[in-house]
Amino acid sequence: MRQAAAVVPAGALLVVALLVGGCAGSAAPPPTIGGTPGGAAPADPGPAANPPGTPGSSSPFNGTDIAWLQLTVAMHERVLPLLDLVPERTTEPAVRQLAARVRDTHRADLVRSRRLLDRSGAPKTNPHEGHDMPGMMTANELNALGTVSDAEFRRLFGQHLREHLEQSVRIAGAEQRAGADRETTALAAAIVRTGTEYLTQLDGLHAE
Repeated sequence: MRQAAAVVPAGALLVVALLVGGCAGSAAPPPTIGGTPGGAAPADPGPAANPPGTPGSSSPFNGTDIAWLQLTVAMHERVLPLLDLVPERTTEPAVRQLAARVRDTHRADLVRSRRLLDRSGAPKTNPHEGHDMPGMMTANELNALGTVSDAEFRRLFGQHLREHLEQSVRIAGAEQRAGADRETTALAAAIVRTGTEYLTQLDGLHAE
């Protein structure tokens, strides 16, 4: 999975710091915080830091809420094809069962994330379209899974899913600490909880 310089909406500075490189293919420098590149992010960026098209000070959402929701949608959309591939690429029951549980949870998370973005008034665009970021499979990685053996598929599946879940839990934790909208931070808490549970189940698969 690729890692390069970050380009995300202004006002999501804590999320930017946790992207560990952010969007691939961009040469933009890291955001400047308080005049110092890479400085500490404020807990609430405030209306002046909100990206264009996001609500002002009267909104319960801040920039971190919106950026986290946008990134969560992009990450979940990218991992679903991997999860959908499992039934045709492996006969291992435990792997198939885990993939089905993660897939169902992620689809439900996507519904909630999109509804919250609609409520926030954020632009109906994906700022991460075409970007390969930490926690996201690349198209080449997904295509390669169509030709490997069952055992190799299970190994790569575990690797890719782990990277996705670890990054999802990491940025959801940041949203819990810095987000403003209660329903959005509640979704982040749920993603931390289920993501941690699925990581434990992955550990169990490798221990067998």
